[in-house]
Amino acid sequence: MTQPVERLAPRRAVMAALTAGITLGLLALAWAVLSAGGWTPWEALILLCYGANAPWLGLAAATGLVGLGVRLLAADPDALVVPSLRRAEGPLRTRTLIAACVRLEDMGAVLPPLARLLRDLRAQHGDAFVLGILSDTPCGPAAEAEAAAVAALAARVPDAALRYRRRTENAGFKAGNLMDFLDHHAEGFDFALVLDADSEMSAAAVTRLVLAMQADPALAVLQGNTQPAGMQTRFARLFGLGHRQGGRIWSTGQAWWQGPRQPWWGHNALLRIAAFRRDARLPTLPGGTPVLSHDHPEAAMLHAAGWAVRVLPDDAGSFEQHPPDLPAFFGRDLRWAAGNLQWLGLLRRPEFSRLGRFQMVLGVLHYALAPLWLAVLPLAALNLATGGGDATPPGLLLALVLASFVALNLPKLAGHAESLLRPGRTRRATLLREAAQDLAFGLLLEPVAALEHTLTLLRLARRRLSGWAPQRRVPEAVGWAMALRRFAPQTLLGLALLPGFAAGGTMALLILPGIAGLLLAAPLAVWSARPIGTAPRRPAPLRAERARPPTG
Repeated sequence: MTQPVERLAPRRAVMAALTAGITLGLLALAWAVLSAGGWTPWEALILLCYGANAPWLGLAAATGLVGLGVRLLAADPDALVVPSLRRAEGPLRTRTLIAACVRLEDMGAVLPPLARLLRDLRAQHGDAFVLGILSDTPCGPAAEAEAAAVAALAARVPDAALRYRRRTENAGFKAGNLMDFLDHHAEGFDFALVLDADSEMSAAAVTRLVLAMQADPALAVLQGNTQPAGMQTRFARLFGLGHRQGGRIWSTGQAWWQGPRQPWWGHNALLRIAAFRRDARLPTLPGGTPVLSHDHPEAAMLHAAGWAVRVLPDDAGSFEQHPPDLPAFFGRDLRWAAGNLQWLGLLRRPEFSRLGRFQMVLGVLHYALAPLWLAVLPLAALNLATGGGDATPPGLLLALVLASFVALNLPKLAGHAESLLRPGRTRRATLLREAAQDLAFGLLLEPVAALEHTLTLLRLARRRLSGWAPQRRVPEAVGWAMALRRFAPQTLLGLALLPGFAAGGTMALLILPGIAGLLLAAPLAVWSARPIGTAPRRPAPLRAERARPPTG
């Protein structure tokens, strides 16, 4: 299978050199800060914890630099990383199934965007597009309401324009739902556009994906980037802003050196059905446990079979909804952590590509490094409380704190920089204000998330996650009592660290932002859950069954 010719070896050498250089620079700076005046046990442990995270910081910074460089210097950044875009011309010669995966969802919110997409696509391309509703909703009132809503939509669209299938058991979770539908209900279709319940796409964005895949017979998955939708709360707006800015740069930089061996994220993506059915059937874990987080392993299997998997960095016309508040965000993270950590049981299997394994390792480290990242704060407090920081050069410490912050957030910083250089119709003053809000919010959120990920790892070590709970998408009020109870660990840790930092005097001021998020976790949860303007809060959707909580 012939892949587009790309000079990947030099690109990967540049990426490796950048990552290594930044990592070594950060480690050298940390050594200079911590070794001044001799070593204490706390400083040695701080260096160990920081050193474990330094390669991640180096990779983030290198990806941000490469991504920004490509977006500013390339004549067509998207075509550079998705070469078939240059040949993406009509007419359509393929048929595409729009595969919307649902389980216990509010169909009043799910179906209208799908109906608009189907209408617009069929107006342009006739019966080249058919909508499929892939349901895993269990029997009960929710299933009856879902079927009635789909029947009402079917009555308004042309015959054979909609297919609906509901499984009574969600065997294999979403991956099993999709593969079952492709096996039994996708005859006559070439591609499948996979959408989640909160996905929205425009007809123009979908047509672009189809034409690009049609032009490259080696392409098995073309993943569209996304921008936020349904930003009804402050949390959704701020998180969505940072996610969009950083995601565009990250996906560009990653695509530049990974070429046709990229990951996919399970939604807002176009699949080649024949390739996916043949080469992306997931193995089970030891004991027969199904894989929860399916996307990266599926991509790694497609790589190994010779297929291309690519990400289109442009997010025009492709939307997804982010969690509306901090509790919902961390609830989703529990599911993702459980799924990602399962990949440890897959890494030694032969059916995955090497780069695919690397991508899975990164997904594991996103959570596994959190305890070491968090440990820097109590170790620093102990060091200050015992006089270990007396000889620390304040200038070098400030340089280390700033360098670490910039490295970690460089994809987002680069995204904001690109927006400022190409403001379009948005005033630069507005862009600067949004960038400041995003970075301040991210600074507060980082230690809160680090502790949450640490607690999640402890929970998963004691108990397994036995199912996917439906994701909460609608805003719900977060009161003070609930916030104080939910984020008591963050608050207590922040209070426990205060005496140690207070003993450090002015030196502690350089590190104090690291615990500000812990101290303000509950107020941040309350404030960020508030609606933007007068946006109404929808009632929670009908749910006939909730997935079982983690059990022992």
